[in-house]
Amino acid sequence: MPKQIPITEVARGFQFLLVETFESVRGAYLDKGTSLFETLADISAAGASQPMGDCATIAAHVAHVTYYLRVLEDRMFGRDLSYVDWEEIWGTVSGVTEAEWEAMLADLRSTYERIKGHLDEAESWGGITELSSMLGIIAHSAYHLGEIRQMTCHLEA
Repeated sequence: MPKQIPITEVARGFQFLLVETFESVRGAYLDKGTSLFETLADISAAGASQPMGDCATIAAHVAHVTYYLRVLEDRMFGRDLSYVDWEEIWGTVSGVTEAEWEAMLADLRSTYERIKGHLDEAESWGGITELSSMLGIIAHSAYHLGEIRQMTCHLEA
């Protein structure tokens, strides 16, 4: 008979990876000081607004990650997803003021904290949707962290 892993242990593993991606490196796959919030702490609104050729700005990536977190959270709980428009942010977010950048970062952090809190409720998860949504959040956010980190190499001083 195959061994079963309690969902609370799976949630602890997801929490470990989520914290590594967003807050602080714990030795899973990032280098020290390169989590998303650590990376964004060194970026000004002007830096977040710098165009990178034909690519999106860092501000657009941050807006997208926040949006993605919300969409996957809604998916986790079976909420209506008819509002989803993946292209909107890429077409509308580019430059930001200092106030807009600070608000954007605060929104990302509060959305992340809410997502992280869902891991404490893992015992009541109903199935694969919660697991795949949380895994998607980790993988997709790590991808955008990589994009942002590559973009920081090209920021003007």
